[in-house]
Amino acid sequence: MSHDWTALNRDLREFLPRKSVVLKRQELLVYDCDGLTIDRHSPPMAVLPETTSDVVKVLACCYRHGIPFVARGSGTGLSGGALVEEEALLVVTSRMRKILAIDLENHTVTVQPGVINSWVTNAVAGDGFYYAPDPSSQVVCSIGGNVAENSGGVHCLKYGVTSNHVLGLEIVLPDGSLTTLGSQLAETSELDLRGAFIGSEGTLGIATAITLRLLRSPQNVTVLLADFLSMEAAGEAVCCVTAAGLMPAGMEIMDNFMINAVNDLFGVDEYPRDAAAVLLIEIDGQAAEVLAAADHASQICKNCGARNIRRADEDEERALLWKGRKSAFAAVGQISPTYFVQDGVVPRSTLPKVLSSIERLSLEHDLPVANVFHAGDGNLHPLILYKADISGIEKRVRDLGAAILRECLSVGGSITGEHGVGSDKRCYLDWMFEPDDLATMTLLRQAFDPDNRANPGKIFPTPKTCGESARRKIFLADENKSESKELDLF
Repeated sequence: MSHDWTALNRDLREFLPRKSVVLKRQELLVYDCDGLTIDRHSPPMAVLPETTSDVVKVLACCYRHGIPFVARGSGTGLSGGALVEEEALLVVTSRMRKILAIDLENHTVTVQPGVINSWVTNAVAGDGFYYAPDPSSQVVCSIGGNVAENSGGVHCLKYGVTSNHVLGLEIVLPDGSLTTLGSQLAETSELDLRGAFIGSEGTLGIATAITLRLLRSPQNVTVLLADFLSMEAAGEAVCCVTAAGLMPAGMEIMDNFMINAVNDLFGVDEYPRDAAAVLLIEIDGQAAEVLAAADHASQICKNCGARNIRRADEDEERALLWKGRKSAFAAVGQISPTYFVQDGVVPRSTLPKVLSSIERLSLEHDLPVANVFHAGDGNLHPLILYKADISGIEKRVRDLGAAILRECLSVGGSITGEHGVGSDKRCYLDWMFEPDDLATMTLLRQAFDPDNRANPGKIFPTPKTCGESARRKIFLADENKSESKELDLF
């Protein structure tokens, strides 16, 4: 469908400054992909609003001209969710970076969507508070993007993901109307449309103000680093720690490839180079509780085959142990400028089996895989390394990624934990859900966006994006007739 971009440009410039409307091809190239660089599509136009009023007017213009839009935060997403695959206006929220209100008495903070994740904690740390969700990209990813993807992080094991820490949302709907979902209260009597919006990947509208829950900083924190001679042993230690009733703030695993990549990046052997895997365990809480739990976890790791256990109690020591884990993706980038990140989830009890399967699949597809993941909640992040100049390599990479996700599903897992479906995994969504499940999700989306103009083509499989095999029919039984009615989702 052809759109009148000239008319849209004219209308946008009536209320946006010239610098906020991007039309030059060379300037639009910065938006041609998100953190998943395997696919690239440059948008025809981008706008950079600074206020809720700007976003209302932008979406109203899109609605008036029948032009779709795609919301984008910092562009660190890893599922192609902020990619403009078809003609659509890119709405970039990176200039909406104000902390709107801090209410320490009620443990909340309200921010614009472009506020960087780590800025929230920095703003309240001096008063003894912090914001729990902490993706590895927390120094660059935005709160709006975290809401769109329902991001997790190191501490999601104990404290949950983004949806557990968002109380209220001010959102602009696809027709340009403004509404609120949730409130500053932890519990309300309304339907939880706030929960539906979080993780909807920009398909229901754009959040312009987000009220977050703050937590009191723990009295004590200890980090353990255990190294193992096999990945399976490290996975078994994770299962045993949780089975013992312990609840660490986070548990993370890195394999040998990742260990050496991180050591090379920093030029210091912070982790033992000969270890098959290292397990990081963070324990927080009251002093006596942390001391007892750390001793118990250390003994469990030893029983599971840990060679050495290093313990860090001071801030600087803990930061040093976490630095490598937080820099894992960057370390791999030093070795292989092109890599493909997957994001599957498995039950903790199946970690040893699935990790062995990933190693086997890596050999079968003749592609190296580096593993780093949130072991505590079974959220795997296998990184498939490849050289972009090899003929047919992208198909091989995608085939391996799909095979890994199949393995996750075979043990009762999921195709995504925190990176979202986006464009990368939409053709796998019907591996998890039946046609009526997909239809229900589609109906919810259409309640917010009946014309499918918000982030078009994302999440749901369609014949256009996934081939005719993606077409799904639903048969609605008529209570009074023996025949059925057929509903075509697409």
